[in-house]
Amino acid sequence: MTIDPITLAVLAGRMEQIADEMDATLFRSAFNPIIAEAHDASHGLYHADTGETLVQGKSGLPIFVGVMAFAVKAVIDKAAADGDLAEGDIYIFNDAHIGGTHLSDMRLVRPYFHEGRVFCHLASVGHWHDMGGAVPGNYNPQATEVFQEAFVLPPVKLMRGGVLQQDVVDIILRNTRLPASAQGDLNGQLNALDLGVKRLDALLAEYGAETVRAALDALSDRAEALIKAEVAALPDGRWQAEDFLDNDGISDSPLPIRVALQIKGDRLSLDFTGTADATAGPVNISRGTAEAAVYVAIKHIFSGLPANAGVMRPLSITIPDRSLLSAEFPAPTGGYTETILRMIDVIFAGFAQAAPERVVANAYGTINALSLAGHRADGRRWVMFSFYGGGHGGSAESDGLNHGNAPISTATIPPVEILEAAYPVRFTQWALRPDSAGAGTHRGGLGAVYEIELLEEHGQAFLFGERGCFAPKGAAGGGDAALNRFDYENDGARHVPPMVSKMVGIGLKRGERVRLETPGGGGYGPPAARDPARVARDVALGYVTAEAADRDYGTGWREVRA
Repeated sequence: MTIDPITLAVLAGRMEQIADEMDATLFRSAFNPIIAEAHDASHGLYHADTGETLVQGKSGLPIFVGVMAFAVKAVIDKAAADGDLAEGDIYIFNDAHIGGTHLSDMRLVRPYFHEGRVFCHLASVGHWHDMGGAVPGNYNPQATEVFQEAFVLPPVKLMRGGVLQQDVVDIILRNTRLPASAQGDLNGQLNALDLGVKRLDALLAEYGAETVRAALDALSDRAEALIKAEVAALPDGRWQAEDFLDNDGISDSPLPIRVALQIKGDRLSLDFTGTADATAGPVNISRGTAEAAVYVAIKHIFSGLPANAGVMRPLSITIPDRSLLSAEFPAPTGGYTETILRMIDVIFAGFAQAAPERVVANAYGTINALSLAGHRADGRRWVMFSFYGGGHGGSAESDGLNHGNAPISTATIPPVEILEAAYPVRFTQWALRPDSAGAGTHRGGLGAVYEIELLEEHGQAFLFGERGCFAPKGAAGGGDAALNRFDYENDGARHVPPMVSKMVGIGLKRGERVRLETPGGGGYGPPAARDPARVARDVALGYVTAEAADRDYGTGWREVRA
């Protein structure tokens, strides 16, 4: 069936709106700030047979677009093997080796039936606050297997024919330090799926299943045609890039991530041969997560592409077996965010050689997963997990964004007011970090300084970060940004982690503080070409010290200021 362009555009908007409403439903009802405030969640529509992404909400995390296709396919395969799929079933799981990302991300998949057949799948994923494991918040840099990271739940039926399986809920809630938060998030995800069903019912009643199915097929075909046209407009060639992770949290050795990027006509290939082998520590990722990271990078470079699996059809991705990017169960994967950020960095670095006008310099490159936890005076458990911002890279058009979130997501950094209201901490500093950006014709964005004081009698801190040894890189002749820095206070003295960016079990007493100084973004273009008036303005605003401006840009800016 062919579909006219106007109807296609209308249906595309309607289906995106369904996913957007599902996002909003969860954001407004979730109990934990990582979903409610930071929006670390996503919803979408997925193909009935293949699980491929059809539509994703605009507010959800981009990394979930590709990853959730693997999660949905896992449910499709399980339902086929079990042979007991029924209308009203909902599956739940967090197994990262099956569904991608890490164990904190709880996935719910609901087959959507129309006239007795599965028309598509609705899926919801959200980052739950705590899922057990050795470290509150689940970012355990010393984990050597997934069992030390969190409770592992394979795909099981949460709902059978519309009936909640309370025993499954009981098992889940028994394996978290924060059962009330988990219950609230679960209810929010179930409500989001219910809303998706209602909206799809209305859509199919209005347009008919055949028309909507034809629109979904056409959108995938259009996405494929768009990326082919974008790639064909670039020069043919082959380019290589590499970058490094600081360490795996177990062995203090750098881990290379390498890519060879090749363009030939309208085909694009990315070969990650030469990347480090799978590690003992938790910076491994599954193959599905790696492919999803490629998708996110491509979406950044070709920003007009839709959130649709058709984008991936002209791409060839080579990921070595048993590598850091294709880890198998039970290899730990808790720090997946750090690894996919470095994958995006090397893809950008490769494209900077092929088409520098299309990319930005490296962003700050770490979510700095910092957890503080303990017990309140009345014995209640508290866990503050959050991620923290940094600078984005400069581009051919402008300076980088100051204090943004990581390029794997559209999430927001939880506000200080929310964190201080929810947990016994005080932020004694939350500010931009001077001299953290890479110099350039267009400088990078600034990182940030966070200093957090414990208000309870005792507590512990846990850090899982990166970029403590290898700075975010500039592009097209721009300079590198500052390194990540973390220190903490014990008995009046300041200490740094032995592995720079990762540490567990940092004991804190009331009044003691942890301090995080995040990297900026890399600069774009030669620093010597920067307008001296813009350098003078950066110095006046405190973004760059006079000494750093003299070093990076020369002293011409001083005459402008005078």
